[in-house]
Amino acid sequence: MPGVHGRRRSGPGEAFWQFRPYVAGDQVSRIDWRQSGKSDRLFIRETEWESAQTVALWRAADAGMGWRSSRDLPTKASRAELLLLALSALLLRGGERVRLFGLPRPYAGRSALPQIADGLASIGTRPEDPRLARHARAVLFGDFWDPLEDTRRAIARLAGQGVRGHLLQVVDPAEETLPYAGRVRFESVQPGDAGALVPRVEAVRGAYAERVTRHREGLAALAATAGWTFATHRTDQPPEVALLALHQRLAPG
Repeated sequence: MPGVHGRRRSGPGEAFWQFRPYVAGDQVSRIDWRQSGKSDRLFIRETEWESAQTVALWRAADAGMGWRSSRDLPTKASRAELLLLALSALLLRGGERVRLFGLPRPYAGRSALPQIADGLASIGTRPEDPRLARHARAVLFGDFWDPLEDTRRAIARLAGQGVRGHLLQVVDPAEETLPYAGRVRFESVQPGDAGALVPRVEAVRGAYAERVTRHREGLAALAATAGWTFATHRTDQPPEVALLALHQRLAPG
């Protein structure tokens, strides 16, 4: 049976569910002889019914995601898409269904990965999808530097649909450390934003770090309120570390 998500009742699967007394008609091969040896009765070992689950994936594609502080680093968008596709590959291999936000149907089977890659261009600009099934899981990739209220509304809509999920904030290391010195003009990647001229970056580094910390604490708090989880990944870190953590978050239990 595909998938690793139990239905909390007996059925085909690998995880132990319960022992029950043997009755006429049960297959002898299903008798658990170790448990039966503890009494004068025969017992059947039942497993939990496991079924495939839909995991919906979304990644931000705004102009800020295309930024990087060094040519030696990938853009945030590139790293987010790499993690999304790698997670899709693991989920498909495990028998789960993968759906992209805004697309009409989920994908299943290992051969579906190229279709998921082709579908990335069709993902909506916002993490919204009223067609997501109740109790589906969701993983959102982005830098989430938008005002906290915008992110809160997006998660609240999904939580209202019965969807539980995970936020992965993908950031460039310079966005954490502000590693610049002297007089610097910061130009915005957003149209219509004039940017800012900072006479002495060293003088604002402490206040900047404090604001980043407060923003992240806010993201973690609003995720927890909705029953979601939150983590951060930097583009100068190995992607497999974030991938393993994501896969463990989606595991049962």
